[in-house]
Amino acid sequence: MGYYIRVLGTQDPNISLDELINALKLEGLSAKFSINEHEQPNSWTVIRVANSNGDALAQIEKNPVIEGELGKEELDEFAEEIEDEKPASAVKWLRAYFKKIKVIYAFQLLNAAFADDNFEIISTLKTFIWNRTEGILQADNEGFSNENGYHILWQFSESVTGEWCCAIRNSSDQWTNFKMDLGDLEQRKEFQGGKIPKKAVLL
Repeated sequence: MGYYIRVLGTQDPNISLDELINALKLEGLSAKFSINEHEQPNSWTVIRVANSNGDALAQIEKNPVIEGELGKEELDEFAEEIEDEKPASAVKWLRAYFKKIKVIYAFQLLNAAFADDNFEIISTLKTFIWNRTEGILQADNEGFSNENGYHILWQFSESVTGEWCCAIRNSSDQWTNFKMDLGDLEQRKEFQGGKIPKKAVLL
């Protein structure tokens, strides 16, 4: 199936290939795009992304959240999938937020996406689409972010390590942002329990 990252948007504007090309250009990047024969550059549902050498990096699929369509099915699956995840406060927030989602952009990343500087291309495209659609982010084997990109739901593997920018809903029903060590079992337990880890650094 491959590895996926997704943008779940509350807005569904038309995003043309020209806009994506310009977004890359502003960062000093370039990529090659291809679309299906019957689609138009300013109205597409699937695009393939390659670097300037022609190495295939990713396929991006746009799925509106409409009853009977793939986007709605995927969102319903997410709602079911997160039911027993932690922290519980993030699950509650996500289930309510899912009702606002109008479109899902699914990035299927290929091996070359992680080589050299290629991920910078993917990251720039993701960020541009995220800003335009005003939503949240999801990544396989990681979890979901809030609207500001801070990680809020634990879906990592047990072997995960490294620092990560996260957020917890506080008593005022607002997000508190911090940086934690994913490999620290105590910090992990505190986060999953809906608490700011004692050793975390507030942001």
